[in-house]
Amino acid sequence: MDHLEHIAPIAPAERHDHGDSPPAGPDPHARGSWLPLVATCLGTFLLLVYATIVTVALPGIAHDLSAGFGALQWITDVYTLALAGLLLGMGSLGDTFGRKRLYVIGLAVFTVATLGCGLAGDVRLLIAARAVQGVAGAAMFATLLPLIGLTYSGRDKARAFAVWGAVAGAAAGVGNVMGGMLTQLLSWRWIFHGALPVCVATLLLSMKVLAADARTPIRVDWPGIVSFTLAATGVTFGFVRGGEAGWGDPATLLGFAVGAGALTAFVLVERASAHPVIPLALFRKPDFDGLLIASGAYYLAAFAFLPVLSLWLQSDVGLSSFATSLVLTVQPLAFFATSASAGGALHRVPARWAVGGGCALVGVGDLALLAVEPGSSWPVLLPGLVLTGVGAGLVSPVLPATAMAAAPPAHSGVAAAAANSARQLGLALGIALLGTAFHAYRLHASGLHAVFLLAGFIGLGGGLAAVALSAYAARRGLFAG
Repeated sequence: MDHLEHIAPIAPAERHDHGDSPPAGPDPHARGSWLPLVATCLGTFLLLVYATIVTVALPGIAHDLSAGFGALQWITDVYTLALAGLLLGMGSLGDTFGRKRLYVIGLAVFTVATLGCGLAGDVRLLIAARAVQGVAGAAMFATLLPLIGLTYSGRDKARAFAVWGAVAGAAAGVGNVMGGMLTQLLSWRWIFHGALPVCVATLLLSMKVLAADARTPIRVDWPGIVSFTLAATGVTFGFVRGGEAGWGDPATLLGFAVGAGALTAFVLVERASAHPVIPLALFRKPDFDGLLIASGAYYLAAFAFLPVLSLWLQSDVGLSSFATSLVLTVQPLAFFATSASAGGALHRVPARWAVGGGCALVGVGDLALLAVEPGSSWPVLLPGLVLTGVGAGLVSPVLPATAMAAAPPAHSGVAAAAANSARQLGLALGIALLGTAFHAYRLHASGLHAVFLLAGFIGLGGGLAAVALSAYAARRGLFAG
């Protein structure tokens, strides 16, 4: 991954594949100077909206494709898992082959995979197409922020990142509403078909207005990329399979064994590699470790329960898919309001309190959701949804900058990518783990109690760990920066 603070601006329409001196950035008053931001924000919206848009559609998919509970988990999880497992590796590929080139390729593949999702005739094909969507989304996600940094400078860069953050925060809420509306009025297939014109328009715009950046001809750490992806996939498969077939099932044990073996291989490969995906020395920094724990914990605790909550609202409470989407949208609205109103002030608060405190507040929100009882209706969810949204809104605006500050300048870019990867991996593992807990209680309110209790302890534990490790680093003078 590149380092945004070291990136000079590049004019949107100018190609610059080689050379040492990048050209000047765009005139903020020039016609079309904000089109590169439009292109990157559209790509951000697409890849993040598809992390949530299928949530409300799961009952319809289960009915049409005769999908079991485990398959429904994979429809959601495989996309997030691909983002988590490949984000670091895609950042390395972007450095080598060029960020615009990788972004455009990822967007093209994403478009084809979205069409494949809409046409899928059975659940296995849908899961496969969702996996390809996730791989393409990782290529897009890893290159978006560097592309914005390449195009804008000074006040324009700050403004561009603020707009990008707002779009990223709004995508989850829009995904829930769009998913519910399209599923109820048309069918679940239209959550994929309906995006195709936007995908094509974004692809054409990106090819025209994004700047071609300089490439760094370094050796790609393929063994590191492959071993990390296998580790994430094996562990998540173990959780999903264990919930379906039991924790002693041979396939469950094989998944955990593959995950553990691949993680061991990843550590050995990174130690020996001249160009590792991520330097292992970063993990000897307590404040950085605390940040990674909080990144995964807050995303798990805030968002991993949404698929099972959607199933409960439709199956037990009897809400329609659209009504369910409106209930779930309370959370991203609280998230967006908090990020927009407090984002600037949070940068003046010590990072451990913004990140750790926000993560702990998400845990408190999860515990507030324990008010659900058999016979409860949707209003009982509102306090917990608001608290989890506010807590996530406290963490999200400061997470990238905090990750970069927790590492030496030479590794600030990869540190931010690692935090994003931990966040996505936390969501993928959380969907599997909480889905297993829900399934164990046959999908009713008692299952939600297990889900919220587990998520609450993870959120509180992650927040406390981040604060404690950061305080320890401060006492010992171990700050990475």
